[in-house]
Amino acid sequence: MATSVTPVENMASLSSDLFYDILKRLDGATLASAACACAAFCSISKEEKLWENVCASMWPSTNRDDVKSLISSIGGFKKFYADCFPLIVNKEVTEFRWNEYLENPEEWTEAEYYGDIDESENVSPTDFVSIVDVRYKDKTISSKALWGIPNANGAQRWFYNCPFRVDLFTYTARDDDDAGEVTLSVSDGLPPITSLEKERKDGKLWQELRDGIRLSWIVVNTKIKQAANLSSWSPLGGQRHWPTDKDFLIRFGSILPAKDILPCHAVECILLMKFRVVHTEGGGAHTTLKMTELSMQLGDMEGAHVNGRNSLLVLKEALSCQRSKNYNEALESCQLYSKVQSELKEEKMRNESRLDRLYILSGIAACATFWYYFL
Repeated sequence: MATSVTPVENMASLSSDLFYDILKRLDGATLASAACACAAFCSISKEEKLWENVCASMWPSTNRDDVKSLISSIGGFKKFYADCFPLIVNKEVTEFRWNEYLENPEEWTEAEYYGDIDESENVSPTDFVSIVDVRYKDKTISSKALWGIPNANGAQRWFYNCPFRVDLFTYTARDDDDAGEVTLSVSDGLPPITSLEKERKDGKLWQELRDGIRLSWIVVNTKIKQAANLSSWSPLGGQRHWPTDKDFLIRFGSILPAKDILPCHAVECILLMKFRVVHTEGGGAHTTLKMTELSMQLGDMEGAHVNGRNSLLVLKEALSCQRSKNYNEALESCQLYSKVQSELKEEKMRNESRLDRLYILSGIAACATFWYYFL
């Protein structure tokens, strides 16, 4: 009588090396799911090398020796992936009462808002590392790691009280040094354009750029050993022909919690990427874009840039906030923030209009009173 062999018995007869060879071919999400399939997969999936390969395929900057050491020091590649693969989702935007904010802004003193540094805050520009990767149609076009916050050391008072900004990449038309430049061309998948006049009409290059570009901006705090991806991965918006016909601006970002840090309770992490058309000759076959800026800023609900001191506190808080693997949830969080921000601006404009009318009426009444007594 023939005996049947169950799938479990078949798997048990396979070597762990074969299991490892299977698992190392998976992406992070599939590897995490496979770990739940059986005890053998669960055991092997704990291997750090597997997660190191996953991180390297998703974020090529993690291949750097200094970044590898950093990731090992904050808990390893498996933890790093679990922290940085989900996107930040801030569902507390609606919990803030904007009418109270408009009516009682004086509850926050200038010192609290712009503030003196409290040593108990225990946060420093040197605590942060940025790990940044840019992709176009699954091809990596830039990978960088930035240790600390540029221009923050040696002039802390200036940094803490001025608008926070991190320039990972800047370029001007006067730059003669092409070393380290980031470009995209037809060979990378860009559609050829024969002239900027044609691009103004059909916008094909702009659409392909927006659809294909991806940004990951991971921030690590070395002191508290936490990390998070501040980018929306896909663009949230942009501006075609900014500020000239040759320039494209693409915006990424996320909504970060700022409760007990700023009166608006939430701020926008604004990640801007700019490209410029530098070559279109040859029937479009040599169409080339050059990245001219890649930067990070934090903006509050009124559109003002957050200063250095508060930005460091917000970044530290963001590393432990809620996240989701569902991109639509992250997008919804950003859209909700924009909606509330627009409502706030409209309410402020209405209030200012009322005040203007009151000032005009007060002026008319004062003039009438003057002429009444004068005559």
